[in-house]
Amino acid sequence: MSTQKYSYIRIHPKDNVLVALQNLAQGTEINFEGQTFKLTQNVDAKHKFSISALNPGDEIFMYGVLVGKATVAIPQGGPISTQTVHHASGEFHLGKRKLDWHRPDTGKYANKTFMGYHRADGSVGTGNYWLVIPMVFCENRNIDVLKEALVDKLGYKKAKSYEGDVDQLMSLYQAGKSVEEILNADIRDTADKAKSNRFFKNIDGIKFLTHDMGCGCNRSDAQTLCGLIAGYVTHPNVAGATILSLGCQNAQVSILEQEIKVRDANFSKPLVILEQQKVGTESDLLKQALKQTFAGLMQANQTERTPAPLSKLCIGLECGGSDGFSGISANPALGYVSDLLVSMGGSVILSEFPELCGVEQELSDRCVDEDKANYFMQLMTTYNKRAEADGSGFYANPSPGNIRDGLITDAIKSAGAAKKGGTSPVTDVLDYPAKVSKPGLNLLCTPGSDVESTTAEVAAGATIVLFTTGLGTPTGNPVTPVIKLSTNTVLASKMPDIIDINCGTIIEGEETIQQAGERILDYVIKVASGEAEPASVRLGQDDWIPWKRGISL
Repeated sequence: MSTQKYSYIRIHPKDNVLVALQNLAQGTEINFEGQTFKLTQNVDAKHKFSISALNPGDEIFMYGVLVGKATVAIPQGGPISTQTVHHASGEFHLGKRKLDWHRPDTGKYANKTFMGYHRADGSVGTGNYWLVIPMVFCENRNIDVLKEALVDKLGYKKAKSYEGDVDQLMSLYQAGKSVEEILNADIRDTADKAKSNRFFKNIDGIKFLTHDMGCGCNRSDAQTLCGLIAGYVTHPNVAGATILSLGCQNAQVSILEQEIKVRDANFSKPLVILEQQKVGTESDLLKQALKQTFAGLMQANQTERTPAPLSKLCIGLECGGSDGFSGISANPALGYVSDLLVSMGGSVILSEFPELCGVEQELSDRCVDEDKANYFMQLMTTYNKRAEADGSGFYANPSPGNIRDGLITDAIKSAGAAKKGGTSPVTDVLDYPAKVSKPGLNLLCTPGSDVESTTAEVAAGATIVLFTTGLGTPTGNPVTPVIKLSTNTVLASKMPDIIDINCGTIIEGEETIQQAGERILDYVIKVASGEAEPASVRLGQDDWIPWKRGISL
């Protein structure tokens, strides 16, 4: 698709609305397929307007699927908004398998490799991290103490610091400056501190993951937490881990050990597990944790990067702060990356089930067998019913920012979000917090909440996460590089500190979806090899939120 020379576009031949690619004023003449009409109101870029007049109850289609129904009469050229449309999506059922797809040409990548960390289970990591995790929130303080002791001394403190800014403000105060003068002061950026040399050259970082779970929750939540932690402990990007347990909580160490075995029957990474109620004093616990962690780091440091085929990559597909261009630029570009990687034997993960509402039929038809199709539809139906029971179905997913930038119904948002999954068959369907075991496109049940979903994708095995955003979302992960892709050039220019790749070039007609996809994959290979550092890693965006199976959209 090329958008060059156009100020609006129809995404699919079945659509009865057009998308504005730039701000269009009331009265703008629209020439479309032999029709000429004028806009009845101003239509901002990313928003939609009708091709023909619509009556109350008429169906509205985008991306070729039902995305809403008119609530009032909408004239030809009238805007589509929350005042004129409400959410609607098509019904779905078990259909015939539709497994034919156009495999992209992967000749450019035939001999490509990345430099990764090879693990005993055959997986290959894009990083080499040590984890320190509590089994229960009671141990969070001890985790913080270990972090204070280890991070600076071993050379893992991030270079960027705002201490110099505070020094300048203190000096202004001491000089007698007023509140108004302080607020209007020109605080100059101070030079970043030089990065300390890492004591362990082959360890990319020590990550400390705290949470508010493990006890005071039901047993199912405790089991799920243990599965999530096990997903991180066995992750290809993780060299080893230190686990702190109190001892009496619901999330027992024995459950964690079982969950580790489910994911890696021959688990052999260094693993330190300490239970405070067995050890005794806090001082003894922390001293043992420091000694055993240091010994584990010595072992982990022996692993070095070596070449690996691209088939060993597992990419998580994520979006957050989406806008009306997401489904036209960045998400389809990720879809092409997904198809490229699947064609080469790699794995990709499409999650955020509330944002697949309305495309259930297409995705279930793409499942390789009926059992997986039925499982996907069951997960979608059950999740939505649980949300509705709490007074909020999938229809409530779009955020105020989504709506402001053109995603006025969940089905519109979902139809664009699903483009990240490309066109290949669905090889597996997983419920949280399961781990990917098959190459190809995997569907993983997670909420649409950015951090919870990214946390889950990494637990499932994602060694790189590609994250599209139209509004700007400063999200990362402790052990997996999260690459940010903007859907529009305005965002890339406004927030260059968090954006790695601009896909607004597609909207502007400077490159095709395929060209952008190859540019993205080229960057992925550099990041996977440790040759490029995405903004989320550089800024230390170590976001980690376990999903409680209550309702989170």
